[in-house]
Amino acid sequence: MSSLSLAVRDSTTMLRRNLLHARRYPSMTLNLLLTPVMLLLLFVYIFGDAMSAGLGGGADRSDYIAYLLPGLLLMTVGSTTIGTAVSVSNDMTEGIIARFRTMAIHRSSVLVGHVIGSVAQCLMSVVLVGAVGVAIGFRSTDATVLEWLAAFGLVTLFALALTWIAVGMGLVSPNAEAASNNAMPLIFLPLISSTFVPLHSMPGWFQPVAEYQPFTPAIETLRGLLLGTEIGHNGWLAVAWCVGLAVLGYFWSTSKFNGDPK
Repeated sequence: MSSLSLAVRDSTTMLRRNLLHARRYPSMTLNLLLTPVMLLLLFVYIFGDAMSAGLGGGADRSDYIAYLLPGLLLMTVGSTTIGTAVSVSNDMTEGIIARFRTMAIHRSSVLVGHVIGSVAQCLMSVVLVGAVGVAIGFRSTDATVLEWLAAFGLVTLFALALTWIAVGMGLVSPNAEAASNNAMPLIFLPLISSTFVPLHSMPGWFQPVAEYQPFTPAIETLRGLLLGTEIGHNGWLAVAWCVGLAVLGYFWSTSKFNGDPK
């Protein structure tokens, strides 16, 4: 078999292994998924009327659902990838990687299996959170088929970028608890973005902090695609952040994995 065929075969095997682990131990995935769902319900039904006033123009609860959901979809991606960091850290500390190193398998397949499995779980989680949003009133009547495809592509690219970062975090963590803590910025950053309130409603000194981070341009781009709002320069900024983080995470993860004797 060619080197490419071996890589595909071994990566598929590792992907199946990771999906089986996720199916047998669903508690972490469910816990991470519940965070954006609970935030969605909390901010819509408890704070919805008050928060919608910040949108201006006589906005009501339904307008706030439309504003909130795109940000929470990307927050779902961030929270789901924490499970990837924990899973990678477990593999590194429990000895299975040392055994894989003695076997005739493609070296990169271990990480590729984690990444593909995590991206698949992210997309499934996004669909579930999106279904909850639709059930409580979210509608995207202005989006065309092309815009829906672009939105799906953006979410997938964003999931790929954050997954490679999470893999790196898992590789440098001494245990699962540390991996979970190291990956917490992936949940914290959406809280200081435009997920819940527009940038212009934030204090002037804080607006640059919220604007110049990876989540805000991705959220504004997804919001524009689904709701027909202005995207502006956020589109290329979102793609640049995704590509940059994916490349950084890939080289960080592979260099750490190839150089770590554990």
